[in-house]
Amino acid sequence: MASIVAVIASTHHPFYYRASTATGEDRPPFADEWTRKILAFRETLTRARPDVLVMVGSDHFHQLWLDNMPQFLVGKAPFYDANWYNEEREFGLPRMLLTGQEDLSAHILRAGLDSGFDLAFSNELRIDHSITCPIITLRPEADLPIVPIYTNIFAPPLPQPKRFVQLGAAIREIVESWPSHLRVAVIGTGHLSLELGGPRQFGPHGPDPEFDRRAVEWIANGDLDGCLREVTLDSLHSPGNATHGFMDFMLMMGVAGAGVKADYVDTLDLFHTMEAYFTWYPNGAAA
Repeated sequence: MASIVAVIASTHHPFYYRASTATGEDRPPFADEWTRKILAFRETLTRARPDVLVMVGSDHFHQLWLDNMPQFLVGKAPFYDANWYNEEREFGLPRMLLTGQEDLSAHILRAGLDSGFDLAFSNELRIDHSITCPIITLRPEADLPIVPIYTNIFAPPLPQPKRFVQLGAAIREIVESWPSHLRVAVIGTGHLSLELGGPRQFGPHGPDPEFDRRAVEWIANGDLDGCLREVTLDSLHSPGNATHGFMDFMLMMGVAGAGVKADYVDTLDLFHTMEAYFTWYPNGAAA
């Protein structure tokens, strides 16, 4: 059977690529520290020696819109185009073509349906920075096949936080039941407190530092019970109008398992948001 060699959760700031590649006067003052942290974080995936990446993210209204918004969607295409024009224009993100792992996609879809998750699928999915930015930071060679899984964190009605956790646990079980010798890393991306277009968007830090502190503790300690006691669809409006992306972090806690502490934790207070990076090794420290 397949083995999960790393579970990784990270933010997906689309400005990292431009900031880290800028030179001279165009290079922002925080770029060196940000790059240093990303290189250390990248090593946590490199050490795990994965063959396949299961990538959990959320479409930013690029391909999925209000005329057809699945709650959870599995990509099952042979290739995935990225990024979108506005991401190239605004953030300087490169065009990418990523290879799909169709067998694992089909396995996740079939087993997910059999486990009680009415998963949607797409053979023509084009992906955006929620998946490409973690690839740029963690695997810039973009040389490993992927299985993209999209969640709905933007368009109400949203799934409950506990459903994200349940799906994370199911993904863990399903991947480990895949009849393959391949090594799989599950990478999910969300964010902490976040404000988009509101009065708290461009402050010196994230819009709710206290929420960020508690969120990092929940994730680092695998405190799913404490997290689920406090986090609701209604409560997530308070830390910032786009904080529902935290549910993707909760999904990754479900993959890692309740009570399982992260093997690697790092953060960076980056003007309007707190960047956060977590890695778990389910089978012990990577070689």
